[in-house]
Amino acid sequence: MDTDDDIARANRAKRGSPFLNTDQAAAYLKMSGRLLKRLRRSGNGPTFRRHSRYIQYHIDDLDTWSDAHRARELDR
Repeated sequence: MDTDDDIARANRAKRGSPFLNTDQAAAYLKMSGRLLKRLRRSGNGPTFRRHSRYIQYHIDDLDTWSDAHRARELDR
């Protein structure tokens, strides 16, 4: 997996559609797709939507989750 390509795809998607697939969302959050999938399964990840058989993340949900996650870390 080429991370630079995923980031470029995520940026293009952000301009055209607010929804990203798991790999694009992971690149946007600068984490591995594997970690994002694990967070989704445990219920600790960003809000996602299931469109048919596809998992999609809205960029606003990714930003909200990231901000909330950062705030939790600072409160420790």
